[in-house]
Amino acid sequence: MLAYTLVGGLLFGLYFGLVALGLNLVFGVMRLVNLAHGDFLMLGAFAAYWAYQLFGLTPVSALAAEVVIFSALGLALYYAVVPRLLASSDPEMLSFILFFGLSQALQALAVIAFGNNPRSIPATVFGRAPVRILGQAFPAAWMVSGVVSVALVLFVYLYLYHSRLGRATRAVMSSREEAMVSGIDVHRVSAAALGVGLMLAAMAGAFSPFMLGSIEPGMGTAVTTVSFTVTVIGTLGEPLGTVLGGLVYGMSLMLMESYLSSWANLLPYLLLIAIMLVRPAGLLARRARYA
Repeated sequence: MLAYTLVGGLLFGLYFGLVALGLNLVFGVMRLVNLAHGDFLMLGAFAAYWAYQLFGLTPVSALAAEVVIFSALGLALYYAVVPRLLASSDPEMLSFILFFGLSQALQALAVIAFGNNPRSIPATVFGRAPVRILGQAFPAAWMVSGVVSVALVLFVYLYLYHSRLGRATRAVMSSREEAMVSGIDVHRVSAAALGVGLMLAAMAGAFSPFMLGSIEPGMGTAVTTVSFTVTVIGTLGEPLGTVLGGLVYGMSLMLMESYLSSWANLLPYLLLIAIMLVRPAGLLARRARYA
């Protein structure tokens, strides 16, 4: 059981790192709290579900369409509301209100469009044969999710550290005012970050039927809570630290479900309280550097 728990915790940890990665990227660039993060993941989940139902596409095949749709959605959302939000006297507090309202609106629209019945995609879409590691059998969907999560984390790393736009993004993370004075187009950088953030949330949503169970319009609230927990563990404003937060959360979740299953639902809140008491700045706070 311990071998199963550790390998399963690693796979779930990689996935939860991906779930929270977009949230932390957006916060790092704009210092905005996206309470609708989980709802965009929910939309990505339903997009994958309908791609499977209507066209027989696997979640992996649906990712290309989600990249285009949700990146464009992020850009549109940024230019529609964020510049005026950032120009306000208290953008962080107003972002709570704005994105909370957006979350409620997305959930209501999803109920109207999809109904309240839980939906799912058969795990056999990736094959019926399990994958064996250390003598333990794991669903193939878990392995595919882990591989995709690693690939997307690598994409974010290359984006931040090996591209011109990524270097500008890290400069904005370090100091928005100094980046603006140095000639960086902070609006272009911020819009790209929101587009990438929503894209990552939607792509994580494509695998939520296998990693989180069935999908339904109200799932976003719980996902946002978990995302905040993972983000705080790995340090707010340090996107790649989210991977460490995801691994801590995934391992803890599997251990709780294996040995203290009745307490598993409390895990996000217990971890959040613990990290705030022991290391409120996050595990990587001293290492958080962008330039």
